[in-house]
Amino acid sequence: MKKDAVFIFSEEQLGYKFSDTHPFNQKRLTLTVDLLRELNALSSLDIVAPRTATDEELSLAHDPHYIEIVKKASLETTETSIYESYGIGTEDTPIFPHMHDASASLVGGTLTAVDYVMEGKSSHALNLGGGLHHGFKGRASGFCVYNDSSVAIKYMQQKYNARVLYIDTDAHHGDGVQWSFYDDPNVCTISLHETGRYLFPGTGNITERGSGEGYGTSFNFPMDAFTEDDSFLEIYRTAFKEIIDSFKPDVILSQNGVDAHYFDPLTHLYGTMKIYQEIPKLAHELAHEYCDGKWIAVGGGGYDIWRVVPRAWSLLWMEMNNIKAPEGELPKNWLNRWTKEAPIPFIPTWMDPNPLYEPIPRKAEITEKNKQMLDKALLLLRQQQSYKNHQQH
Repeated sequence: MKKDAVFIFSEEQLGYKFSDTHPFNQKRLTLTVDLLRELNALSSLDIVAPRTATDEELSLAHDPHYIEIVKKASLETTETSIYESYGIGTEDTPIFPHMHDASASLVGGTLTAVDYVMEGKSSHALNLGGGLHHGFKGRASGFCVYNDSSVAIKYMQQKYNARVLYIDTDAHHGDGVQWSFYDDPNVCTISLHETGRYLFPGTGNITERGSGEGYGTSFNFPMDAFTEDDSFLEIYRTAFKEIIDSFKPDVILSQNGVDAHYFDPLTHLYGTMKIYQEIPKLAHELAHEYCDGKWIAVGGGGYDIWRVVPRAWSLLWMEMNNIKAPEGELPKNWLNRWTKEAPIPFIPTWMDPNPLYEPIPRKAEITEKNKQMLDKALLLLRQQQSYKNHQQH
């Protein structure tokens, strides 16, 4: 019998660890899995262990020479300066022991998710260890050694001849994935992110639309700092619905970074848990409407690992499984178990307290600016649609 969704996970995914003080902390996976188990929303029957991506699979999106460099660096953590031109051994992406194996395992998790969905074993699949969207063909960047989404999309194209829509709601621009498919008309990339004016990686402008045959298949929605839920969701819903209707993919791959939350220490967006309840709802609905249910989801950013990530990622998994989102308090056992370790007090409820922060004085201005950006970013698509409709009549 076909399952609703599978959850790709093994303890090995926790091995992707730069240092004890690095903001990218996979303890968030442990916290999320524990929360879902406490709710009886995740059983051992749902969990599938990730395989490790082979060098051949990695080279679908990465230079073989770069893969060799990563392997070499994994064995030698002292002399790092020679690796910096490859983006590793830097402050953002330091070298750590077994780095190649740990990174290849995260990529393999996303490939495992792909095979489950594309072979019809489950409608949906979730690999929270994935979503490393800043990795480039020959260079690591922004905490990402290999880019699992880029590898997975190339893999889906080669093995399943799939037309793929990639949608990224991480607060940082999904640059690595965008540039991998910038001239490919069969892959559509959508990124909603905080404007790159003050935030890494500084790209993701609305003028980045694709090139050559891929022109018009790259979409960026850079939002102003301090963007709140309603404006974020208006952009998300409008863009996703219009683009998918025009592009008509075979499968959706969604990147679910949860760093657009007000509490996130690295970004300046003002989202609350409400957006993390709504984002997967629409992806789920559109997957069934356009892709026969085919939906693969990966993790991504999320640096408030205590108060934000476990709640947000649990809501994503529950939506994939048609489990009604819980209301009220988080499970007492879970809170008690982790309170001693957490350096900050937990939010004890599923939704955030309202209000979560002081009102934003520029709310109307930010909302209006975002709306203008949305209209500009979709202008070309709307013109094409209107031309098509005109031709049909």
